[in-house]
Amino acid sequence: MELLKINGELDKKKLAISILVPIIGGSVTGWLANRNAQKKYKKLKQPSFAPPAPVFPIVWTSLYAIMGLAKYRADQKVEQEDSDSPTIPFYDLQLGLNFLWSFLFFRWGLRGTALIEMTILLGAIAMTAYEFQKKDTTAGALMIPYIGWVTFALGLNYSVWKLNK
Repeated sequence: MELLKINGELDKKKLAISILVPIIGGSVTGWLANRNAQKKYKKLKQPSFAPPAPVFPIVWTSLYAIMGLAKYRADQKVEQEDSDSPTIPFYDLQLGLNFLWSFLFFRWGLRGTALIEMTILLGAIAMTAYEFQKKDTTAGALMIPYIGWVTFALGLNYSVWKLNK
């Protein structure tokens, strides 16, 4: 429970919003962009390290919750500092890029473009983690699994692109 508190305080409403925005956004994006994604994914030539399609929604839901928690912690630290600056602009950028990737890869079949976009996404996530780290070390650390997964996904995206040219 201490993970949820900033200086001993917990704002349940802000925490819920911070976690639900990426989870709901990811779910809506998944529904809009990835209709039949698991079928499309199975039809693609896969590298040997490709996880089964059902793994993705589980991992992404977990990562969205963790990144929401990280954002909450960073936001609360900024608020406690009485800073007029917005929390971290890279957070919104990386979240938008995250949602865009699904459209590029699945909906529009632009796997090479998705690869380039994911490279930019990874940079935005790293900048977000760096900015979060400056506000709250735990918030920065919470972004590490997301960086790890997107690095893995970048390799997967590259391999799928090469195998399905």
